[in-house]
Parts: sequence; C-alpha cells; structure tokens
Amino acid sequence: MRIHRQLGFLASLVLVIHAGPIPQPVVDYGIAENYLKSFYNLDYRRPSSTGREPDPLPEKLKEMQKFFRLKVTGKLDKETLAVMKKPRCGVPDVAAYSTFGGSPKWPTNRLTYRIVNYTRDMLKAEVDDSIRRALKVWADVTPLKFTRISSGTADIMISFAIRDHGDGLPFDGPQNTLAHAYAPSSGIGGDAHFDDDEVFTFSSPRAKCYVLFLVAAHEFGHSLGLSHSNVPGALMFPTYSFRDPGRFSLHSDDIRGIQSLYGM
Repeated sequence: MRIHRQLGFLASLVLVIHAGPIPQPVVDYGIAENYLKSFYNLDYRRPSSTGREPDPLPEKLKEMQKFFRLKVTGKLDKETLAVMKKPRCGVPDVAAYSTFGGSPKWPTNRLTYRIVNYTRDMLKAEVDDSIRRALKVWADVTPLKFTRISSGTADIMISFAIRDHGDGLPFDGPQNTLAHAYAPSSGIGGDAHFDDDEVFTFSSPRAKCYVLFLVAAHEFGHSLGLSHSNVPGALMFPTYSFRDPGRFSLHSDDIRGIQSLYGM
C-alpha cells in the first residue's frame, strides 16, 4: 500500500512539474528564435551532441545587434531582447533576405493606389486622409504622383487583415508585427497589408495604439522599393516609435534613399 501511495505521489509531482510555468529563459530564447527566423533568415536546428554543427543562434544575434547598433555580443542580453519585443514592420531587416535585392523601383513616376477595405478602429475619412498624407511624404521629395482609384487593380493595393490573409505571411496578433508591404513588381508587388488585430488611430499617442499615418508612410517606403534603414530616427527604421503627425518631417536618410531610386 505504501508503494502505491509513493507512486501516486511521484505521478502527481510529475504532473505539477509539467503543468507549472515555463521558465523565463526558455520563453526568451523562443522569442529570439522566432524573431531571427522572421527577420534575419535564421535556419535553426538544435546543435548536435557531437558538437560538429555549431549553434547558429549567436552569429544571427550578432547580425541583429550590429543592425540595431547594440553591443555585439552574440548573447541574448536585456537590451537585445527589449528590441525584439518592440512593435515593428514585418519586412526582414537584411535586404539580401527580403524582396529588395537589386534596388527595385517602379518604371513610372505616376502610380495608382486603392484602399480595398477599412479598419473598424477609425472613421473611413480618417483612414483616407492618413493614407493620402503617408503617400504625400514620398511625393514631396520625388517626382512621384499618386492617384487614388476605387475599383480594379492599382499599383499599390491597401488592405487590413488578420492572421492568415492569403499571401503566405500571416500576421501574428496584437502588438508584434504591425504591417508589411511588397517591393515594386507585378502581381502583389507594391501592396501594403495592415494587421487589423492592432489598434490604429488617427493621431493619438495612447499606449498600444499605432498612428496609421506613421505605419503607412513606413510601409509605402517598401512599396516604392526601400528596404529597412539602420539609422535610428529614420522613417524606414524597423521598429515603431510615435512622432507627432502634425510635425512630421522625413529624415535625411529616407530622403537620400528614395531619391537614389526616383530622383528629386
């Protein structure tokens, strides 16, 4: 009888251990692995017990740390993890791994755009104005002209969606990836998708809300052929930061980038 009680105690102990919280370092490394897979082309396989295949994680961490101008250690420190947890664009940071190799650009300076659907977070008029002003950011420093159409296929198709939305790059729910866009090309090229699990706003800096104008202006940089910048303060920097839309001005790094494609 004592043996049965001991066995029962051990079984319940195992259940408690398995049902307990996952240790934070395990969670953190899961975040890092997913982040580096998404944005730094990490092809992760656990290191072999023989040690013949080195762990690829440290080298990719160094790559990410270098891009964000962090201390390059190859270790998952607090500063690196904090950057990984910031809301950001879903386009990879390293151009060689994204669709932006070879400086793609549109063959014309006259482009069309279409708003396919709307977020419920904002009035339609607010969405329309946010999108118009976001495109104007780029038109003001280039010869580009944008014309809105209400039907048919535009050069830049703009839509709000959640999770799997048909392009093979599903969104991940609230407060992570905010949006993504595609480089100039036929088909899906130029299109911009916004994660409707986020809360978008017209101008308010409230917590966990994202100003659509700022997010859209960044994504349209991708729609026009720009990859991410590693210059903090640039519009094309990967992570979101609030700036007063009424006082927004395009960073010199963004201006140099877009004018290298389309001129002044």
